[in-house]
Amino acid sequence: MMIRGDDGLRAQLERGARGAALPPLVWIATDEPLLGIEAADRVRGAARTAGFDERRVFHAEREVPLDALLHEAGSMSLFASRRLLELRLSHRPAKAFGDALADALPRLADDTRLLVSGPRLERQVTETAWFARLERAGWIVAIPVLERAQLPAWIAERLGRNRQRADAAALRLIAERVEGNLLAADQEVRKLALLLPAGELSVEAVRSAVLDVARWDVFDLVDAALAADAARALRCLHGLRAEGTAAPVLVWALADAVRALLRLAAARQAGRPLAQAMREARIWGPRERLYPAALARLSPTLLRALLRRCAAADRIAKGLGADDDGQALESIILGLAGARSLALESERLATA
Repeated sequence: MMIRGDDGLRAQLERGARGAALPPLVWIATDEPLLGIEAADRVRGAARTAGFDERRVFHAEREVPLDALLHEAGSMSLFASRRLLELRLSHRPAKAFGDALADALPRLADDTRLLVSGPRLERQVTETAWFARLERAGWIVAIPVLERAQLPAWIAERLGRNRQRADAAALRLIAERVEGNLLAADQEVRKLALLLPAGELSVEAVRSAVLDVARWDVFDLVDAALAADAARALRCLHGLRAEGTAAPVLVWALADAVRALLRLAAARQAGRPLAQAMREARIWGPRERLYPAALARLSPTLLRALLRRCAAADRIAKGLGADDDGQALESIILGLAGARSLALESERLATA
């Protein structure tokens, strides 16, 4: 059975509390560590309630300890009537693992349950025959990463658990300071519960209590620029530079996005379907919405000017120019985000 999100898991576990049995396998798949930890905790709690008192954990960093796991799964427990075996994956499972696990599940001892946790499952996994067998035998819990727009509401819900409330401005402030780090967001909410009383939280109180613990990567930078969110993109740039990210890496990420946009523009001009061109460019997920919107906003002339600006910024970053690489990066970001003054300047440079 495929279960969507943490809410779906909670609903399924509530049905279990009313008499439905815990299946032989529960597989939690997510790229968000906090949500994965919390979901696994819920499954462990349900297992304990059902009498699965013994627990053993297997870690798979490079290779899955398949023989040890299957041996343990097929043997009788020596210390308790029931046990929970956990396998923590750090990478996409291979076909050999999936086939072996699917073969082993029907032979699983009645006193044993398996809890597998790992990263988001890609289509190459979910469309395999062995995965279909696992889906029929157990629960596959797919928990998506929280999108940026959902973060204030998520924080508000967590504050509500502590009988605290915050207005939109305070929620935005917390979200900005922890963006990209949901574990930190949870820690800050817990800290607010300790430092401030129940009830309404003012923006001033939140600002003084919450640390700036945002974590960024170059893909956050590109996504913000593609989404025309210049302010967020600049915050991301400054955060990355403060963390020591090298300027050439930032230039590469921005130039790669500009080149992708130019390829999409050429495909569109040639009359090819944009969806097909994005698949060929390996653009999927949330970016399937970002690239078409940016393409509608940015002309090919402007994109070519931005690509030349990326080349200039790369030379500056490598010490071959006298200008400031930070200003050069800001210029590219603002142009990609569609800031009007920069767009006009880029058009002028392109046609000069």
